[in-house]
Amino acid sequence: MTQLSAPAEVLALAGPTAGGKTAAALALARAWRARGVEVEIVSVDSALVYRGMDIGTAKPTAAERAEFRHHLIDLIEPEQAYSAAEFVADATRCVEDITARGALPLLVGGTMLYFKALFDGMDALPAADAAVRAELDEAARQRGWPALHEELAQVDPVTAARLAPRDAQRIQRALEVWRVSGRPLSSFHSGRFEREAAAPTVAGRPCRLLSLEPDSREWLHRRIADRFRQMLAEGLLDEVRRLMQRGSLSADLPSMRCVGYRQAWEVLAGQAPAGGLAERGIAATRQLAKRQLTWLRGMPQRERLRADDPQLLATLLALAGPEACPRTGD
Repeated sequence: MTQLSAPAEVLALAGPTAGGKTAAALALARAWRARGVEVEIVSVDSALVYRGMDIGTAKPTAAERAEFRHHLIDLIEPEQAYSAAEFVADATRCVEDITARGALPLLVGGTMLYFKALFDGMDALPAADAAVRAELDEAARQRGWPALHEELAQVDPVTAARLAPRDAQRIQRALEVWRVSGRPLSSFHSGRFEREAAAPTVAGRPCRLLSLEPDSREWLHRRIADRFRQMLAEGLLDEVRRLMQRGSLSADLPSMRCVGYRQAWEVLAGQAPAGGLAERGIAATRQLAKRQLTWLRGMPQRERLRADDPQLLATLLALAGPEACPRTGD
């Protein structure tokens, strides 16, 4: 098998939800395979780690996973938690194993915290504090999560800017870190992206970060709406109903707070009307995409590609395909 050398030892493809990452990744992988280099895809997505959550996460299909080997998908049950630190350890191991097999690691996803933690590194975060979390839960019950979001903005404006006012799980964690350590959550990133101009590395290997970002907000909004309605047609409500029937899940778990799952849960629990579910899910997904793009703008090492460019795939292959990246063994 043809072996790889810098600067294409690792490729990364980031972008907002519904921005075309899957199709772009498959096109890139097929181009490399045509030149004798196998590609293995490493998911960078905090929702794809959950088993039994397929429709609402837009998980790669069985055919796509059979065509190319995928990693960090279906790792845990929805009752379990998965941290950025665990992702960094798992992704680093995957990259080391993939390169040892002579293949090309392709990191693909939209969880920007994972990308940033992988490239920048993270200081050790303080452990969870049950007493502090209880205090925050009570404060949220009395004042609401938007009020706590405003509180977070006073002590950690960087993190607050990336969170929705009702993102209870992440607001709680950020305030917990502040109260326990006296440091904002954003300070636990080493900040290498801001300090260095060099390309990021993964497991000590040079990595090219390509970012699919549309010029047209309307283009992305149309794709988001079409995809969410397709998820509903494919049975998103039935998928969430099956999860609820397990009896071990609650609306407060990270898995059930994923966009789409939260809105479907509220309908099935009688907390929101079924009418308007599509509109609420689409609005929440648009907010997610906005936060993802905010993260990306803070990553100056990325190579930005227009996701809404009709020539996107040709441009992507010209930048990161086998003709563009030197290899040994030819």
